[in-house]
Amino acid sequence: MQRRLLGHAGYKGATLVELVIAIVIISIVLSVLFLLTSRTTQRSVDPMIVEQANAIGQAYLEEILQKGFCDPDRDLNLDGDSDPATNPPYCPSDCTGSVCQAGGCRNNGAATEASRGLYDDICDYAGLSGPPADQTGTAISALNRYNVSVRISDDAGVDLNGLTGSTGQAARIDVTVSHPAMDNNVQISGYRVNF
Repeated sequence: MQRRLLGHAGYKGATLVELVIAIVIISIVLSVLFLLTSRTTQRSVDPMIVEQANAIGQAYLEEILQKGFCDPDRDLNLDGDSDPATNPPYCPSDCTGSVCQAGGCRNNGAATEASRGLYDDICDYAGLSGPPADQTGTAISALNRYNVSVRISDDAGVDLNGLTGSTGQAARIDVTVSHPAMDNNVQISGYRVNF
């Protein structure tokens, strides 16, 4: 009689077909989860890369902000005497136009200094682009996957609480740092005023 009771309990084992179907379903779920995890991992940027990009941008901006608003090589009195000892430049009052334009505060429209180690005003950095380098222009090989670009805005679009770029009062400095692993570039901006 016990055999009959156990036989009527209704418990049956799984068939081979049911086991195969269960294994297929579990493997599909696991492969989807693995795919989602790997895509998330690939798209997430290492926070250290972003922090390093911020540090690079901040270092460039600080370097630029320490330079002069006007080119100190310019003879601002325009008397033909370029000797600063006898005719010192006086940037704040003589600079009345866009700082980086010829006839503005540049050395009579002079181009950028010959090398980064000689940069002495903010306009020398305009258009600077490439891998990070120190203040002398020597590349920093450990950071060669980053790219830095500098833009100086000194036109009518620059307005810092009434100080405008077109009148030689202010300039906006934008430092952009990119890296292949980052989806978005890091941009750090600051203003340099004529004082």
